[in-house]
Amino acid sequence: MSRILPVLALALVLPGCGLQQWDGRVGSLFERSRTNSALVDQTPEGIYAAGIDALQGGRYPQAVELFDRLERDHPFSTWATNAKIMGAYGEYMRNRYTEAIGALDRFIQLHPSHRDIAYAYYLRALCLYEQINDSERDQRTTEQAIAALQDVANRFPDTAYARDARLKIDLGRDHQAGHEMNIGRYYQRQRLYTAAIGRYRRVIENYQTTNHVPEALHRLTEVYLALGLTEEARSTASVLGHNFPGNPWYQDSYALLVEGAPRGPDTPGFFARTIGRIF
Repeated sequence: MSRILPVLALALVLPGCGLQQWDGRVGSLFERSRTNSALVDQTPEGIYAAGIDALQGGRYPQAVELFDRLERDHPFSTWATNAKIMGAYGEYMRNRYTEAIGALDRFIQLHPSHRDIAYAYYLRALCLYEQINDSERDQRTTEQAIAALQDVANRFPDTAYARDARLKIDLGRDHQAGHEMNIGRYYQRQRLYTAAIGRYRRVIENYQTTNHVPEALHRLTEVYLALGLTEEARSTASVLGHNFPGNPWYQDSYALLVEGAPRGPDTPGFFARTIGRIF
C-alpha cells in the first residue's frame, strides 16, 4: 500500500517556514523549539530543536537518537515528554512500526492527560494501518488497525484525527470484504459451492457498506444456478436489482437468469468480466 503521511507532519515545520500548522494546540508543541533553537545543543531545548531540525531534513535515525538522548540526559524536563512522541514519529517515518508502537504505548501509559494524547493514539493506529497487506493475505493486522482506528474515533470524536480514522476504517473494512471475496471466488472455482456461499454471505451481512456487495450477490446467483437452485438464484438477483438497479453486476445476473444457465469460473469470459469489475 502507498505511504500515508500523518496529518501532523505539516506541523513538524517550525513556525515561519511557510507551512500551515494543523491547530494551535499541536502547533505549540513545536513553536517552543524555534524560540530556543539557538541554544547550546546539550541543553534540553537545544537537543529538542536539533531533533526537530533532523526531522525536517528527513534524517530520521539522527532525530530518533537526539530525542532518545534528551529523554536519557534530561528525563525530568518538559522537553523530554515532547521528545517521546517525536521520537515515535521518527520511528514511524523509518517504517519501524514495532518500535514506534512501543514508544507510543509508553507515552500513552505515562501521559494519559497530555494535550497531544489524541495524536499519540492516532499515530499508533497509523502504524498498524500502514502494515495492512494485500487482500489475499492474513487479516489480523487489518483487524488490529480497524480496532485502533475505532478507538481514536470513540475517544476523540470531534477531532480531525477521528474524522480521518473513520475514513480509514471504511477502507479497512473494504479491504476485509475484498479478502472474503478472494476466498469465495477460489472456492467457487474449485466447485466448493457451500464454502463459497458462506464467504459471499459474510460479505453481504457484515460488509454492507462496501463496494463488494453487488458482486457478492451476483456470485451467489451464479452458485445457486450451478447447484440448480433456481428460486434461490432469482431471489438473490431480485435483492441485487432492488438495491443496485443500475449496477453492471445486476445486468450479469439478469442475463444469467434469462439464459437459464450458470456462468461460472469455467465459462469463457468469466475472468475478464471479474477483472473488469474489480479494477
